[in-house]
Amino acid sequence: MELYLDTADVAAVKRLARIFPLSGVTTNPSIVAQGGQPVWQVLPQLQEALGGQGTLFAQVMGRTAEQMVSEARQLHQRVPGIVVKVPVTAEGLAAIKCLKQEGIPTLGTAVYGAAQGLLAALAGAEYVAPYVNRVDAQGGDGLQMVRELQSLLKLHAPQAKVLAASFKTPRQALDCLLAGCEAITLPLDVAQQFLSAPAVEAAVVKFEQDWKQAFGSTDL
Repeated sequence: MELYLDTADVAAVKRLARIFPLSGVTTNPSIVAQGGQPVWQVLPQLQEALGGQGTLFAQVMGRTAEQMVSEARQLHQRVPGIVVKVPVTAEGLAAIKCLKQEGIPTLGTAVYGAAQGLLAALAGAEYVAPYVNRVDAQGGDGLQMVRELQSLLKLHAPQAKVLAASFKTPRQALDCLLAGCEAITLPLDVAQQFLSAPAVEAAVVKFEQDWKQAFGSTDL
């Protein structure tokens, strides 16, 4: 399983990389824009925050296949090992095909349907990112879409992985993992919710109280 953080917050990545078994960081244009730093500045900082390890994902901005391929080449040249995110539009599919031929790894993003995700995988994307919560917000069933996409890739494009994205709760992420997803990316607030368990802290406090009462301190 691969676990990513979906953020461009360098300080948060550095803090959580000490705790989580992270495989890397995913970004998108909105996330980078919120941070206020150009992508060429923030990507090296994110890599450093990960301790020089892990995979980074960054998205092209072009709308035509030619523009997407050109930007993907720049990302590939300037950030070794990066996976280029390409929206799964008609032009995006054409770009993914070209980038596959050039050996530049891609992720098909902005996936709102299983068939759309399958096309990205067949075009050559190494990862496909279904937007779980966004589908739910539009009245669909994000988890069902993920299940269908997972089954389609297993049958027809086993070289590609579902990298589930767009979560509002830990439960959504866990359900995707139970559906067989090999990778997920968590926004910071959802990642923090995985660590937020008041009952756990209460249990630890009780252990300390009992130990101190018996032995006079909390040392072993």
